[in-house]
Amino acid sequence: MVRLVLFDIDGTLVHTGGAGIKAFAKVFATEFGAHDGIERMKFAGRTDVSLVREFFNLHRIPATSENFERFFDRYVHWLHHILADSESAECPGVRSLITDLEAMPEPPLLGLLTGNIRLGAEIKLRHFGLWDHFETGGFADDDEDRDKIALAAKQRGGRVLKRELKGEEIVVIGDTPLDIRCGRAIGAKVLAVATGGARYHELEAHKPDWVVEDLRELEAAEIIS
Repeated sequence: MVRLVLFDIDGTLVHTGGAGIKAFAKVFATEFGAHDGIERMKFAGRTDVSLVREFFNLHRIPATSENFERFFDRYVHWLHHILADSESAECPGVRSLITDLEAMPEPPLLGLLTGNIRLGAEIKLRHFGLWDHFETGGFADDDEDRDKIALAAKQRGGRVLKRELKGEEIVVIGDTPLDIRCGRAIGAKVLAVATGGARYHELEAHKPDWVVEDLRELEAAEIIS
Protein backbone atom coordinates (compact mmCIF):
# COMPACT_ATOMS: atom_id res chain seq x y z
CA MET A 1 0.00 0.00 0.00
CA VAL A 2 1.32 3.44 -0.94
CA ARG A 3 1.52 5.75 2.05
CA LEU A 4 3.13 8.85 0.48
CA VAL A 5 2.47 10.51 -2.88
CA LEU A 6 4.94 13.22 -3.90
CA PHE A 7 4.07 15.68 -6.66
CA ASP A 8 6.38 17.83 -8.73
CA ILE A 9 4.97 21.33 -9.33
CA ASP A 10 5.85 22.99 -12.65
CA GLY A 11 4.46 21.05 -15.59
CA THR A 12 2.94 18.43 -13.29
CA LEU A 13 0.50 20.33 -11.09
CA VAL A 14 0.45 23.74 -12.76
CA HIS A 15 1.64 25.94 -15.59
CA THR A 16 2.57 29.42 -14.42
CA GLY A 17 2.92 31.06 -17.83
CA GLY A 18 6.67 31.30 -17.37
CA ALA A 19 6.35 33.38 -14.18
CA GLY A 20 9.31 31.67 -12.52
CA ILE A 21 11.63 32.23 -15.49
CA LYS A 22 10.49 35.85 -15.79
CA ALA A 23 11.12 36.39 -12.08
CA PHE A 24 14.60 34.88 -12.43
CA ALA A 25 15.39 37.22 -15.32
CA LYS A 26 14.01 40.25 -13.46
CA VAL A 27 16.19 39.65 -10.40
CA PHE A 28 19.33 38.95 -12.39
CA ALA A 29 18.81 42.19 -14.32
CA THR A 30 17.79 44.48 -11.47
CA GLU A 31 19.98 43.15 -8.68
CA PHE A 32 23.07 41.92 -10.53
CA GLY A 33 23.03 43.87 -13.80
CA ALA A 34 23.04 40.63 -15.83
CA HIS A 35 20.66 40.87 -18.77
CA ASP A 36 21.41 37.92 -21.04
CA GLY A 37 21.88 34.16 -20.90
CA ILE A 38 18.58 33.15 -19.33
CA GLU A 39 17.26 32.09 -22.75
CA ARG A 40 19.99 29.44 -23.02
CA MET A 41 19.22 27.78 -19.70
CA LYS A 42 17.09 24.65 -19.38
CA PHE A 43 14.68 24.99 -16.44
CA ALA A 44 12.63 21.78 -16.67
CA GLY A 45 13.37 19.39 -13.81
CA ARG A 46 16.13 21.61 -12.38
CA THR A 47 16.50 23.01 -8.88
CA ASP A 48 16.31 26.75 -8.25
CA VAL A 49 19.68 26.72 -6.53
CA SER A 50 21.45 24.93 -9.40
CA LEU A 51 19.94 27.38 -11.89
CA VAL A 52 21.10 30.41 -9.93
CA ARG A 53 24.57 28.90 -9.59
CA GLU A 54 24.71 28.29 -13.35
CA PHE A 55 23.76 31.89 -14.08
CA PHE A 56 26.23 33.23 -11.52
CA ASN A 57 28.99 31.20 -13.17
CA LEU A 58 27.94 32.37 -16.64
CA HIS A 59 28.30 36.02 -15.57
CA ARG A 60 31.23 35.50 -13.18
CA ILE A 61 29.17 36.60 -10.21
CA PRO A 62 30.57 35.12 -6.97
CA ALA A 63 28.34 32.22 -5.85
CA THR A 64 28.44 33.29 -2.22
CA SER A 65 25.77 32.58 0.37
CA GLU A 66 25.14 36.34 0.53
CA ASN A 67 24.46 36.50 -3.22
CA PHE A 68 22.14 33.48 -3.10
CA GLU A 69 20.23 35.09 -0.22
CA ARG A 70 20.09 38.39 -2.09
CA PHE A 71 18.75 36.62 -5.18
CA PHE A 72 16.02 34.61 -3.45
CA ASP A 73 14.86 37.52 -1.29
CA ARG A 74 14.00 39.44 -4.46
CA TYR A 75 12.92 36.38 -6.46
CA VAL A 76 9.92 35.60 -4.23
CA HIS A 77 8.85 39.25 -4.40
CA TRP A 78 8.89 39.28 -8.20
CA LEU A 79 7.41 35.80 -8.52
CA HIS A 80 4.35 36.88 -6.54
CA HIS A 81 3.79 39.98 -8.67
CA ILE A 82 4.54 38.40 -12.05
CA LEU A 83 2.37 35.34 -11.36
CA ALA A 84 -0.61 37.58 -10.59
CA ASP A 85 -0.49 38.91 -14.17
CA SER A 86 0.45 35.65 -15.93
CA GLU A 87 -1.70 33.34 -18.03
CA SER A 88 -1.56 30.33 -15.72
CA ALA A 89 -3.50 27.07 -15.46
CA GLU A 90 -3.73 23.85 -13.54
CA CYS A 91 -2.65 20.78 -15.47
CA PRO A 92 -5.53 18.53 -16.58
CA GLY A 93 -6.83 16.11 -13.97
CA VAL A 94 -4.81 17.49 -11.08
CA ARG A 95 -7.58 18.60 -8.77
CA SER A 96 -9.75 15.52 -9.32
CA LEU A 97 -6.79 13.19 -8.63
CA ILE A 98 -5.96 15.02 -5.41
CA THR A 99 -9.61 14.93 -4.33
CA ASP A 100 -9.85 11.21 -5.09
CA LEU A 101 -6.64 10.43 -3.20
CA GLU A 102 -7.89 12.36 -0.18
CA ALA A 103 -11.21 10.47 -0.32
CA MET A 104 -9.61 6.99 -0.24
CA PRO A 105 -10.53 4.81 2.78
CA GLU A 106 -6.87 4.96 3.84
CA PRO A 107 -5.68 8.14 2.13
CA PRO A 108 -1.96 8.51 1.51
CA LEU A 109 -0.03 11.49 2.79
CA LEU A 110 0.32 14.06 0.01
CA GLY A 111 3.57 15.95 -0.40
CA LEU A 112 5.74 17.85 -2.83
CA LEU A 113 9.01 16.89 -4.47
CA THR A 114 10.19 19.97 -6.30
CA GLY A 115 13.18 21.95 -7.42
CA ASN A 116 11.46 25.11 -6.19
CA ILE A 117 12.50 26.72 -2.95
CA ARG A 118 9.76 26.22 -0.38
CA LEU A 119 8.47 29.79 -0.44
CA GLY A 120 8.45 29.80 -4.24
CA ALA A 121 6.45 26.55 -4.19
CA GLU A 122 3.99 28.07 -1.74
CA ILE A 123 3.53 31.23 -3.81
CA LYS A 124 2.83 29.20 -6.95
CA LEU A 125 0.40 26.75 -5.35
CA ARG A 126 -1.46 29.33 -3.24
CA HIS A 127 -2.17 31.15 -6.49
CA PHE A 128 -4.19 28.08 -7.55
CA GLY A 129 -5.61 27.23 -4.11
CA LEU A 130 -3.62 23.99 -4.00
CA TRP A 131 -1.02 24.61 -1.27
CA ASP A 132 -3.06 23.38 1.67
CA HIS A 133 -3.45 19.90 0.18
CA PHE A 134 0.21 19.11 0.83
CA GLU A 135 1.42 18.33 4.34
CA THR A 136 5.08 17.73 3.62
CA GLY A 137 7.72 17.72 0.92
CA GLY A 138 11.25 18.24 -0.27
CA PHE A 139 12.43 21.55 -1.72
CA ALA A 140 15.48 23.27 -3.17
CA ASP A 141 16.14 24.66 0.33
CA ASP A 142 17.02 21.09 1.34
CA ASP A 143 19.72 20.52 -1.26
CA GLU A 144 20.91 21.55 -4.70
CA ASP A 145 20.80 17.91 -5.88
CA ARG A 146 17.29 16.72 -6.76
CA ASP A 147 18.05 13.14 -5.68
CA LYS A 148 18.89 14.43 -2.20
CA ILE A 149 15.72 16.52 -2.18
CA ALA A 150 13.85 13.26 -2.81
CA LEU A 151 15.56 11.69 0.19
CA ALA A 152 14.61 14.69 2.33
CA ALA A 153 10.98 14.34 1.20
CA LYS A 154 10.99 10.63 2.03
CA GLN A 155 12.45 11.20 5.50
CA ARG A 156 10.13 14.12 6.24
CA GLY A 157 7.12 12.08 5.14
CA GLY A 158 8.23 9.28 7.45
CA ARG A 159 8.39 11.68 10.37
CA VAL A 160 4.84 12.87 9.68
CA LEU A 161 3.62 9.28 9.47
CA LYS A 162 5.76 8.31 12.49
CA ARG A 163 7.48 5.41 10.78
CA GLU A 164 10.27 4.71 8.32
CA LEU A 165 8.94 4.45 4.78
CA LYS A 166 10.00 1.83 2.27
CA GLY A 167 10.54 2.89 -1.32
CA GLU A 168 7.59 0.86 -2.59
CA GLU A 169 5.31 2.80 -0.24
CA ILE A 170 6.02 6.04 -2.15
CA VAL A 171 4.85 7.30 -5.54
CA VAL A 172 6.60 10.22 -7.23
CA ILE A 173 4.62 12.09 -9.91
CA GLY A 174 6.56 14.28 -12.32
CA ASP A 175 6.90 15.47 -15.90
CA THR A 176 10.62 15.10 -16.70
CA PRO A 177 13.27 12.36 -16.81
CA LEU A 178 14.87 14.06 -13.78
CA ASP A 179 11.67 13.41 -11.80
CA ILE A 180 11.89 9.75 -12.78
CA ARG A 181 15.54 9.60 -11.75
CA CYS A 182 15.03 11.15 -8.32
CA GLY A 183 12.06 8.88 -7.67
CA ARG A 184 14.21 5.86 -8.46
CA ALA A 185 16.93 7.25 -6.18
CA ILE A 186 14.65 6.60 -3.19
CA GLY A 187 13.24 3.35 -4.56
CA ALA A 188 9.82 4.88 -5.24
CA LYS A 189 7.27 4.03 -7.88
CA VAL A 190 7.10 6.74 -10.54
CA LEU A 191 4.17 8.14 -12.50
CA ALA A 192 5.40 10.23 -15.43
CA VAL A 193 2.99 12.70 -17.00
CA ALA A 194 3.55 14.40 -20.36
CA THR A 195 2.06 17.78 -19.45
CA GLY A 196 5.32 19.64 -19.00
CA GLY A 197 8.99 19.21 -19.68
CA ALA A 198 9.05 16.06 -21.81
CA ARG A 199 6.91 14.24 -24.35
CA TYR A 200 5.31 10.84 -23.78
CA HIS A 201 7.92 8.86 -25.73
CA GLU A 202 10.80 10.62 -23.93
CA LEU A 203 9.34 9.72 -20.55
CA GLU A 204 8.54 6.17 -21.63
CA ALA A 205 12.20 5.62 -22.56
CA HIS A 206 13.15 6.09 -18.89
CA LYS A 207 10.83 3.25 -17.84
CA PRO A 208 8.60 4.79 -15.17
CA ASP A 209 5.95 2.55 -13.61
CA TRP A 210 3.24 4.51 -15.42
CA VAL A 211 3.35 7.10 -18.17
CA VAL A 212 0.29 9.11 -19.20
CA GLU A 213 -0.48 12.06 -21.41
CA ASP A 214 -2.23 13.73 -18.48
CA LEU A 215 -3.51 12.83 -15.01
CA ARG A 216 -7.07 12.21 -16.21
CA GLU A 217 -5.89 8.85 -17.58
CA LEU A 218 -5.25 7.16 -14.21
CA GLU A 219 -7.50 6.47 -11.23
CA ALA A 220 -6.34 7.19 -7.70
CA ALA A 221 -6.87 3.53 -6.75
CA GLU A 222 -4.42 2.43 -9.47
CA ILE A 223 -1.69 4.55 -7.96
CA ILE A 224 -1.93 3.50 -4.33
CA SER A 225 -2.74 -0.22 -4.67
